[in-house]
Amino acid sequence: MRLIGNVPVGPVGLGAMPLSLEGRPDEARAVATIHAALDAGVTLIDTADSYHWHAGEAGHNELLIARALASYGGDTSGVLVATKGGRGRPGDGSWTVNGDPRHLRRACEASLKRLGVEAIGLYQLHKPDPRVPFAESVGALRDLLDEGKIRMAGVSNVDVPRIREARRELGGRLVSVQNRYSPAVRDSEPELRLCAELGLAFLPWSPLGGISRSALDEPDAAPAERTPFHAIALERGVSPQRVCLAWLLAAGPHVVPIPGASRPASIRDSASAAALSLTGEELTRLGR
Repeated sequence: MRLIGNVPVGPVGLGAMPLSLEGRPDEARAVATIHAALDAGVTLIDTADSYHWHAGEAGHNELLIARALASYGGDTSGVLVATKGGRGRPGDGSWTVNGDPRHLRRACEASLKRLGVEAIGLYQLHKPDPRVPFAESVGALRDLLDEGKIRMAGVSNVDVPRIREARRELGGRLVSVQNRYSPAVRDSEPELRLCAELGLAFLPWSPLGGISRSALDEPDAAPAERTPFHAIALERGVSPQRVCLAWLLAAGPHVVPIPGASRPASIRDSASAAALSLTGEELTRLGR
């Protein structure tokens, strides 16, 4: 188990976004995917009010998660649902940003209703809004904490100065940073290191970037697609995705990757990365 604030979670979370965006699975498969995650020991589910496909269906992913948890036959008391506010989707595939404190308050209150909880376990500012002072957006999270509407706060898509600014505004109630980080995109190394220094959880989104299954399955795959992750996967007899997540977990006990999944088999494979211990030589080959 790893910690987000003082809450223990499984080492690998579930990024639920693919269950609601373009090309999403039907409800039965989506719910089965969430249930498979819970069966595999996943206790962190990441969502956002903006994870939806069509205009007018904001909160689709949150409602789906609430239904899946309600229909799960096991104990869900230890599941941490982390949602986000501050982005939108007009329905044409584009994304918008709104960090206005009044919007964040309304968004949080709507997420509370959709999730059916008295307080959101982890609420994250989805992205800084260049039109709004960052301290004002983070201040909205502080107010929500003070009112008991959220239990913990996090920030997403931020650089080192903004992490430090959020820390000044929230103190020890800032518990996490969610940035893009993967074998293909490693420019959040400074933020990953700062999180270790400050005792913050680092949640890599899109953690499997650069890991193509076809590069392993197809003999004629382009050499550029064949990475050390694929070579070690072949040697170990596991998927390159599992190797990738094990590599991320080896970056530090504060790292909790949140791979997306739209099929039960995918999240079961991802969750099993916690049991894959890479050697020092393997980590060197992978660039760590």
